[in-house]
Amino acid sequence: MSKSNEVELEIDKPKKPEPQMERKEGEPTSAFKGASWAALLVGVTAYLIGLFNATMQLNEKGYYFAVLVFGLYSAISLQKAVRDKEEGIPVTGIYYGVSWFALIIAISLMAIGLYNAESIILSEKGFYGMAFVLSLFAAITVQKNIRDTQRAREKELK
Repeated sequence: MSKSNEVELEIDKPKKPEPQMERKEGEPTSAFKGASWAALLVGVTAYLIGLFNATMQLNEKGYYFAVLVFGLYSAISLQKAVRDKEEGIPVTGIYYGVSWFALIIAISLMAIGLYNAESIILSEKGFYGMAFVLSLFAAITVQKNIRDTQRAREKELK
C-alpha cells in the first residue's frame, strides 16, 4: 500500500466527537444557564436604565426600585419554598403563605403604581411592566438552575 492510500484511509475514517464538558445528570445545560443569567441581566438592566432616564421625581424612582428588589426577593423565596415542599424538605405553612403573599403584593404594587402614574406614558408603563416580569421570571430560573446544579453535583459525590 502506498503512502497516499494510507492518507486516504485515515480521511475516510469517521472522526470521534471531542468529549464536551461532562454534564451531571439533572444539571441544566450551560446554554440554559447562560440564557437565564442573560435574561436576568437584561431585565434588571433595562428596568434600571429606564428608571435612571425617567423624568419622575426621586421618591417615585425609589418606589419603583424598591418594588423591583422586593419582587425579585419574593419570587426567589417562593420558588425555594415550593421546591422545598415538593422535595419533602419541611416548610412551615406561614413561610409558604408569606412567600405567596409577598409576591402577590410586589406584583400588585407594580401594577397599581403604573396604573396611577399619570406622568408616565403608556409605552413606558408597558416597558416597566415587561422588564419587571422578565426580571422575576429570570430570577426564578437562575435560582432553579443553581439548585439543580448543586443537587446534580451532590448526587455525584454520593
